[in-house]
Amino acid sequence: MSINHPSFGKMADDRIIMFDTTLRDGEQSPGFSMNLEEKIRMAEALTELGVDVMEAGFPIASPGDYESVKAIAESVGQRDDTPVICGLARSGREDIIRAGDAVRAAKRKRIHSFISTSPLHMKYKLRMEPEEVLQAVTDSVTLARSFTDDVEWSAEDGTRTDPDFLCRCVEAAIKAGATTINIPDTVGYALPEDMERIFTMVRTRVPGADQIILSTHNHNDLGLAVANTLAAIRAGVRQVEATINGIGERAGNASLEEAVMAIRTRHDAVPFVNNIKTPNILRVSKMLAAITGFDVQPNKAIVGRNAFAHEAGIHQDGVLKHAGTYEIMLPESVGWQKSSLVMGKHSGRAAFRDKLKTLGYAIGDNKLNDAFRRFKDLADRKKIVFDEDIVALVDDEVMRDHERIRFVSLDLHAGSKGPAKAELELEIDGKVKSAKSTGNGPVDATFNAIHAIFPHKADLVLFSVAAVTEGTDAQAKTTVRLEENGKMVDGQGADADTIVASARAYVHALNKLLVKRERTEPTALSA
Repeated sequence: MSINHPSFGKMADDRIIMFDTTLRDGEQSPGFSMNLEEKIRMAEALTELGVDVMEAGFPIASPGDYESVKAIAESVGQRDDTPVICGLARSGREDIIRAGDAVRAAKRKRIHSFISTSPLHMKYKLRMEPEEVLQAVTDSVTLARSFTDDVEWSAEDGTRTDPDFLCRCVEAAIKAGATTINIPDTVGYALPEDMERIFTMVRTRVPGADQIILSTHNHNDLGLAVANTLAAIRAGVRQVEATINGIGERAGNASLEEAVMAIRTRHDAVPFVNNIKTPNILRVSKMLAAITGFDVQPNKAIVGRNAFAHEAGIHQDGVLKHAGTYEIMLPESVGWQKSSLVMGKHSGRAAFRDKLKTLGYAIGDNKLNDAFRRFKDLADRKKIVFDEDIVALVDDEVMRDHERIRFVSLDLHAGSKGPAKAELELEIDGKVKSAKSTGNGPVDATFNAIHAIFPHKADLVLFSVAAVTEGTDAQAKTTVRLEENGKMVDGQGADADTIVASARAYVHALNKLLVKRERTEPTALSA
């Protein structure tokens, strides 16, 4: 039966709404906080990707979250191709008013309200009786409807909720005006057969369930988030909630790119359509990795660097004869391209700009100048500049926009005789400061110099180095993880000099830590 939705009109039976929560649930991952400018960049990229609903944040969580949702509603939310801009809210009155105000300016807007419904959560987290929760469902949805006709309600820990009580809550939400009902697998506990059973039950038992959109939101604690998502679709769900690269609380959420490509590749078994422009997937994945400082694992489906790599001889032979022997998707369908070796020290600014466009980057003149300067410096030191080198360089440059602390220069003396010495310059809030330090090796000396210029109590809990490409002249890509008062951040840096890359990574992590310090989490945050 067709559904008439306030934001999407009359829904075709085979239409899947893609709800992206990278900027909300994904950003709640330890170390993944983004600043305002980074969120807007991601929001623009997600819009170009074709997501239908963008959960831009949790406005009550902090002033920064409120401002970012409001800014996205006022910028991205005004475009002709704008997705629905969504703000998350608990069931309390202040939450919903805050979310309603944050998304007010968007052409299409949604409030997403939630409350826990499982016996465990109601008893120990909410300390509420079932009837109190039921009343909160009605009150919260009713208030949300005063701000927008597009209201989503979620039963937190829905997959561990008593079936009868779950049906009562869903019925109450629908009667109060919810147009989308989400049954999240909040702790990643469910199996695919559980999802089919739960959504089939809701569809057949709850009055009015055939007139609203059912949604699925799955966590990956058992590695089943995408499998559970597909099972839910088969059971009648028409909205999929997911994140780029599968980021999110604990083990993460269902990966948007995996769910989308599973639907596209196995259309015989999952005969549905969505609006995602799949050639943009890889670019958005890499952008998120650059902003957050978290690379995807090499064997990650769709976007991992080994996703379309073949080393075994029998596989290589088969692919050369016919790609379909070992590849079920075309690499180009998700944005992969073969590396080109055409850039070098004689390449000009126009060629560099064109290369960036080919690689999916559109950056302003100031950043272009900075990136081109670093490219020319790299080309003078490196025999061959690979596409991967340019991606690493530009990502490193772009993710430093609007940072309070900036790397300026580093001079080192190191070797087998005596302690290493580092002379470092950083720009902090527009003022250049310097320090000289020693250490047990050049990295230790450099990090000691950073600490001298910008004192802090964060602990270094991880330091790793990887090569961007092959060869002894390859750029280094470094990761630094800092922890302060239980808050963890990762920073990344890239440079032909490993120690410079390390300094850039440490500075990137410090900037993210400054953002993290400003964020305060309200209680009962998960969904």
